[in-house]
Amino acid sequence: MALTQVSSNKCAGGFQKVFEHDSTELKCKMKFAVYLPPKAETDKCPVMYWLSGLTCTEQNFITKAGSQLAAAEHGIIIVAPDTSPRGCNIEGEDESWDFGTGAGFYVDSTQDPWKTNYRMYSYVTDELPKLINANFPTAPDRMSVCGHSMGGHGALICALKNPGKYKVLLCLPSLPSVTRCSVRGDRKPSRDTWALTDPRGRCTMPLCWRGRTPDLSSTSSSIKAVTTSSCRPASCCPTT
Repeated sequence: MALTQVSSNKCAGGFQKVFEHDSTELKCKMKFAVYLPPKAETDKCPVMYWLSGLTCTEQNFITKAGSQLAAAEHGIIIVAPDTSPRGCNIEGEDESWDFGTGAGFYVDSTQDPWKTNYRMYSYVTDELPKLINANFPTAPDRMSVCGHSMGGHGALICALKNPGKYKVLLCLPSLPSVTRCSVRGDRKPSRDTWALTDPRGRCTMPLCWRGRTPDLSSTSSSIKAVTTSSCRPASCCPTT
């Protein structure tokens, strides 16, 4: 799949880049940011996927977090996708800050007219990783997922529904559940269907997990809240 480079800036010895591509899952053009540390010039690197919160774009994390310094030190590629499809011309998608544009919630819609474009779960767990692995010097078996707010919930769902796929899960913090959010427009058809995207617990504190993906039925004992001081790059994005 062809990538179009939107921007490239030297940063912390590496490069902070933004690309655009035609998404097969979302049926629109999508942007994502990728930080390539100096190590990426000579070796394959682990990848951290960062999922941002409501109203964000691919720009928020790379502009405000200062993550490039830590990523450069530890040799980590950071990928930050946009938070929703854009420009799909669906009635009502731009009427509210917490529904539609900028609010994809990292789930796959099942209802018309949203289900054609709003497939962010499939995008961030399948299409985007394949695209990244095909175009950048990644170590596919060393992949982590992290996020904040809406993105924290997305990170939880991505990890819990794909045992073994991610080395690390980090949420700072997570929405308690999509079913408890002010989602309108009937993108949630039934409680049973949306139970598939509920991590079974209020995650209002930072969460950090490393190792075997815990079973969805026992998340209360497998994942624990930790202080943000414990969530350091070396532990949350293992390089080995």
